[in-house]
Amino acid sequence: MQKNSSRQRDLYYVAVKAFLEKDGKLFIFRDKYGDWDLPGGRIKRYEFKKPLEQVLKRKMDEELGRSISYKLGSPVVFMRHERMEHDTNSTVRIFAIGYLATLVRGNIRLSDMHTESAWIPIKSFDPKHYFTGGWLKGVQEYLKLRRK
Repeated sequence: MQKNSSRQRDLYYVAVKAFLEKDGKLFIFRDKYGDWDLPGGRIKRYEFKKPLEQVLKRKMDEELGRSISYKLGSPVVFMRHERMEHDTNSTVRIFAIGYLATLVRGNIRLSDMHTESAWIPIKSFDPKHYFTGGWLKGVQEYLKLRRK
């Protein structure tokens, strides 16, 4: 008997992302595979009971260096993104929670996984030049909120 596809559940990884701002600009970076992204990432198995803010702190430390300090705001955008995993060549779906964040001090030092970064003016940023899929929709939603 074939299962009704409308009743099948989908599986998602869960991630936390930061819309990191400074002086009216948004921080974005490119990974070694050529994709633009926001700081943050997936929850690890051992972090199941940890507050999401602590998961985001781990990712920020890994990706931007431990010398930065930022003020974390509220979650403002929820994103669903589908992407190819480069190490397994399989497609995964990611549900992400996007937090507002403001850089307070420190110099960003990119991890080995990232090749370039940019601070883009929020008022004139056209994310279609950088993002695709669910990340694009999420950044567009964030920009609507910030441009009000």
